[in-house]
Amino acid sequence: MTTLMRVVWIIVLPIIALLISVLFLGLFRKVTARIQRRYGPPIYQPVIDLVKLFTQHSNISHGLMFDAGLIIALAGSVVTVLLIPAGGIHPLSSSGDLLVIIYLMLIPPIGMALSAGASGNPNASLGVSRKLILALGYEVPFLLVLLTVMTYTETTSLLNVVQMQAGSILSWGVFRFPLAALATFLILPVMLGVRPFDIIGAPQEISSGPQVEFGGKYLAFATVEHALHIFIVIALFVDLFLGGATNLGTFFLKMLVVFLIGVFIGAVYPRFRIDQALRYCWKWPTLIALVGLILVVAIGG
Repeated sequence: MTTLMRVVWIIVLPIIALLISVLFLGLFRKVTARIQRRYGPPIYQPVIDLVKLFTQHSNISHGLMFDAGLIIALAGSVVTVLLIPAGGIHPLSSSGDLLVIIYLMLIPPIGMALSAGASGNPNASLGVSRKLILALGYEVPFLLVLLTVMTYTETTSLLNVVQMQAGSILSWGVFRFPLAALATFLILPVMLGVRPFDIIGAPQEISSGPQVEFGGKYLAFATVEHALHIFIVIALFVDLFLGGATNLGTFFLKMLVVFLIGVFIGAVYPRFRIDQALRYCWKWPTLIALVGLILVVAIGG
């Protein structure tokens, strides 16, 4: 990839990721509604909402940290998107990027916590505490999964992991380290924040949590950050266990299948309490991921 193409993709890839993830937000609302025998909003409704929010004027701010926290969270998500190979496009992928991704995925929750904490709203602080507790819950099995992948492939480069799965379906990670794939699939709804783990911004309980004081452009930027987070999580699963893709079309189709499975599961489950969610993450997903790591270390690739 030439320097000019690299610069172009650094600009274009986050836009493509945003378009895909906004489409997923619309599909989520539409498919959930149809499962529940409702008509639901149109698929393009999130686009209408974002345009409306960006055109609104916000005269209320809670200080510099309230503004800076959102910028930090959004910047962390954008940089993470650039480090994940997407359909053969990888403008910033290099050796050690899996380790970098682990740290970068912690920046958006911290940024949101700074912004929500500066608002002074108790519902926002409660939502942030739930977000950080939930992150603590899924980070344990997720780290075990990444250790399994890095131990098996003997590399920390996500790009190399994707390239090792090229050739045939049997070379995909889901067949090479199935326990790690199963553990990741079990925590996927937790990382996405969909039912039964939509406890961070539960509007019926804490009035949308961290976003309770957001309006206008603030809410628009928070929605964009959430949409990019959805892209990051699903793209990581596709790259680690479904062989990635050589073009954006195939990559999108794989992401769509993974996303719809999560939507189907979430549409029929009630919301968990935070203690139930934490116990869930530290029980079967962690146990399965730990067993998978032990097997990889004991048997080897």
